[in-house]
Amino acid sequence: MHFTYNPKKRKRKKTCGFLVRMSTPGGRKIIKRRRAKGRKKLAV
Repeated sequence: MHFTYNPKKRKRKKTCGFLVRMSTPGGRKIIKRRRAKGRKKLAV
């Protein structure tokens, strides 16, 4: 049996990091929504 969640810091930064989010219009919307909700952490 193997575990389904295998965390990797580099992969996470590359896909869900702040700079990646801000680089696309859709990602900007995500950040905007999370700001509106009052999130402490907007991205990884």
